Amino acid sequence: MPPLPQDLVERALAFAASGEPPAQPRQAATIALVRDGAAGAEVYLLRRAPSMAFAAGMHVFPGGSVDQRDGAAATGWAGPSPEEWAAWLGCDDRLARELVCAAVRETFEESGVLFAGTTAGSVVADTTSDEWEADRVSLVDRTLSLADVLGRRGLVVRSDLLRPWARWITPEFEPRRFDTRFFVGALPEGQRTRDVGGEADRVVWLPVGEAVAGYRDGRIAMLPPTAVTLAELSAHRDVASVLAARREVVPLMPRAVVEGDRVRLVLDGPDGERPADEVPS
Repeated sequence: MPPLPQDLVERALAFAASGEPPAQPRQAATIALVRDGAAGAEVYLLRRAPSMAFAAGMHVFPGGSVDQRDGAAATGWAGPSPEEWAAWLGCDDRLARELVCAAVRETFEESGVLFAGTTAGSVVADTTSDEWEADRVSLVDRTLSLADVLGRRGLVVRSDLLRPWARWITPEFEPRRFDTRFFVGALPEGQRTRDVGGEADRVVWLPVGEAVAGYRDGRIAMLPPTAVTLAELSAHRDVASVLAARREVVPLMPRAVVEGDRVRLVLDGPDGERPADEVPS
């Protein structure tokens, strides 16, 4: 696996020496957006701009922090209920609604893709018009909430188009920490991703296997949760297989092991520790 970024190593060393308590993680959600390609499933990745305070230069999935308005009961809903999602995600009903809506909102903000439709059996076919772009910008600057945008258009969140995948918590040495639920979702028919700028300086669709290989040989920088998720996705031949996968969502938090001026990230499990960024060959 590629070495840890030097700035991450320095933060881990400084935290170990400080004796300070860790920051409290914020609730967040992210979606691995997938589609079928000639070589199997492809995934949409954004490279975070060098100016970003968190994960600068890293390739990530669309996602971000929960907005307190994401849990609004006024948000139209179709598919599995918040109560069902709560059981899958290991949280209460309110947080489950917030997480699903945050995943939908952030994906629209960062890629232009919207998991919503006028009915439980429909999905928005195109989101590239000037009117849709105005709605996207209003979500980014928090002028409007997801409930506002969907309500105005008579739309409901299509929670049935998403699947729960994983839960990763930022290591304790990071000053900005997130408790992130990972979802997967297929690119809705008729929609297309757009490079909408903002937090990313590059967006790309890649075959999942190519993305994993790029991480292994150091060409594509990623944090462990993204790399591990991609490795898990690479075990599936196509999008249908990804969506059919049965997943148990358990919290995973990499732990820093400091050895002199070296740092390893590990995950603790019933069989002992293993590298946090371990991906199968």
